[in-house]
Amino acid sequence: MRQRRLGTTGLTVSEICLGTMTFASQADEATSLKILDKSFDSGIDFLDVAEVYPVPPKPEYAGQSEVIVGKWLKDRKRDSVIIATKVAGPGGGWFVPPVRGGRTSLDAHHIERAVEGSLKRLGTDYIDLYQTHWPDPELPIEVTLEALERLIRAGKVRYIGASNETAYGLTKALYVAKNEGLPKYETIQNNFSLLNRRFEDELANVCRREQVSLIPYSPIGGGVLSGKYNGGKWPEPARFSGYRNDPARGQTMTKRFVNEKTLATSERIAKLAGELELSPVTFAVAWTLAHDFVASTIIGATRVEQLTEILRASEVKLVPEVLAKVDEISREILYPLG
Repeated sequence: MRQRRLGTTGLTVSEICLGTMTFASQADEATSLKILDKSFDSGIDFLDVAEVYPVPPKPEYAGQSEVIVGKWLKDRKRDSVIIATKVAGPGGGWFVPPVRGGRTSLDAHHIERAVEGSLKRLGTDYIDLYQTHWPDPELPIEVTLEALERLIRAGKVRYIGASNETAYGLTKALYVAKNEGLPKYETIQNNFSLLNRRFEDELANVCRREQVSLIPYSPIGGGVLSGKYNGGKWPEPARFSGYRNDPARGQTMTKRFVNEKTLATSERIAKLAGELELSPVTFAVAWTLAHDFVASTIIGATRVEQLTEILRASEVKLVPEVLAKVDEISREILYPLG
């Protein structure tokens, strides 16, 4: 497993990161621990968690993914694993975060309470990369960066990153950090896949110029790029098979991820991958790794067997001719996720 550097930090991580949002929901504790074992034994040393995980977010389950990772971490040398987790933030209008009574502004009070909870659940005295899960655009960014700086000075956090951020939000945060002598966001964790290439519109340029690394999530498009939903199928217990019967948020997400454009793209990509004797899952993950602004791609699993095709992506290098064919598909089917 190749290693890549996160931003300008002292952290080098496996180019595939294990996401944990299914732990304690779609994957029970025993299965989650097996997924962690298999991933680590295969060279993955980078784990991504969040105080609101697992998903779908519910008050009674929030934090349980961190608890499972903490149990697993007890049997490992702490320095052998890079742990990234997140403070919720306002939720971006998608949902009310199921922590602290839904009050999750990115001010000092909430950030300090969040980090103490994460440290306790993870069973560690420091977090390698602490990220803001959703931005708080109505709060001056100085307030958030100053609170995060205190965590760094206290030794509870090593580096900081953003998630679900806009080009303006990231640029403003970097500008303020530089001018106020505050720590900068070293990473950004946004949705990026063959179904959602909007990151390339503006944010990729910011990352290249400012040495910020993208840690893309949902590289398989929520599982859609695997082909499991093609042909009108709604397999169980697949995420969107359940989400489509959920209240507004679940239905909205399902319509966004499983639609005419995403399914058409999935079929075209599966055909291209087949010509290379690759599974569409392997191809999709390898495609994200072909971008110079990507440090490590976050993958997820609900079963240990799913890791085989995902891990193979670290052995694949897509040549320019293949990438050009992907670009052609993207031009013909613009912005499948909207």
